[in-house]
Amino acid sequence: MPPVTLLIIGAGQRGQCYADYARLHPDQARVVGVAEPRDAYRARLAQAHRVPQESVAADWRDLLRPGLADAVIIATPDALHTEPAIAFAGLGYDILLEKPMARTARECEQIVQAVRASGVIFAVAHVLRYGSYTQRLKALVMSGLIGEIVSVQHLEPVGFGHQAHSFVRGNWRNETESTFMLLAKSCHDIDWLRYIVGRRCVQVSSFGSLMHFRKEKKPPEAGAALRCLDCAFEPRCAYSARHIYFSLMVDRIIGPIVLDVLTPDHTSAGLLKALADGPYGRCVYECDNDVVDHQVVNLLYDNGATASFTMTAFTEWGIDRQTRVFGTLGEVRGDGRTITHYDFLTLKEQVIEVPPVTREMLVHSDSDYLLMQRFVDAVATRDQSKVLSGPDETLETHLTVFAAEEARRERRVVDVRVA
Repeated sequence: MPPVTLLIIGAGQRGQCYADYARLHPDQARVVGVAEPRDAYRARLAQAHRVPQESVAADWRDLLRPGLADAVIIATPDALHTEPAIAFAGLGYDILLEKPMARTARECEQIVQAVRASGVIFAVAHVLRYGSYTQRLKALVMSGLIGEIVSVQHLEPVGFGHQAHSFVRGNWRNETESTFMLLAKSCHDIDWLRYIVGRRCVQVSSFGSLMHFRKEKKPPEAGAALRCLDCAFEPRCAYSARHIYFSLMVDRIIGPIVLDVLTPDHTSAGLLKALADGPYGRCVYECDNDVVDHQVVNLLYDNGATASFTMTAFTEWGIDRQTRVFGTLGEVRGDGRTITHYDFLTLKEQVIEVPPVTREMLVHSDSDYLLMQRFVDAVATRDQSKVLSGPDETLETHLTVFAAEEARRERRVVDVRVA
């Protein structure tokens, strides 16, 4: 079977990550086109995959022609998903679309309508569904080990540095430019809860706000400045750009991936220039951010089961999501690496190890790798069932997210509209 051919629309962090699957498995997938408006990022991905120059473009519309590839990976900014998704679906391209699908419920519905009309293979990058940890946890609860699921507690510990990087200084800081926090960051988690519980959510309530990253929270000490490199208070600030990008990131496994958002030049001189001139060097109390830094969501499923979800910026950076699933016969606790089962009858606790991750693609543990493995296989075999996050259930969970944000803003319980 020849390798599946791919167009990469958006050569940033996510596009590069998914394209790497073709580098790891050239017998299964091959990148044959790339569209990216930034010269350095476009050239780097094109060179890494030896993309012919006639299939390298600044604008995705220049690649919008039939038969150029089997499938397209759309990893553009959130606000720029809808138009290319509908356009490529219309030409019969199979699609992997980065989450969230789109910024409004209506646009999400339009994408799904286009996909259904064309009959293409379609996946949304809800990568958390695909990881070894999730698959092990899902198999355990489906086996009846803890009886019927009654309730779930789920925590997304965003991390103080990640919040400052992505949601205060970065691309997802401002709702007008991107979207609200629950959709941008935590649609992963609302979708993941749906997958684990296995039932449709029917009602939601939610609370949350932007408490800390506000101008009035800026330290009052003399010498506090608009940019970290100019700030006398900076050595004492946990959110200092110098602290985050030099002290925290450079030595971390995720460091190069995150630093790449600032600049393709990862030298000290390149990073200092990015912090001096670019948005990532701004004081976190002087940015144009307006997304929440903490939020809770309560969910009621159609069989009476419930879940509570907490997203907070104010945690250690780099720790995994933490979950407790409460059933009628026992409970399981998970932290992304191990699962602990407690049995009500035997009163015994068992630690269930999840196989260690050995894949090279480690942005979301092994989830990115396994998503790409399934998507490429689905395209090759024309089997939509190999995708765990297809159009129907993905639209359902997006509508749950929109309902939760409506509940937060209006301070009321909201019914989730049926997809």
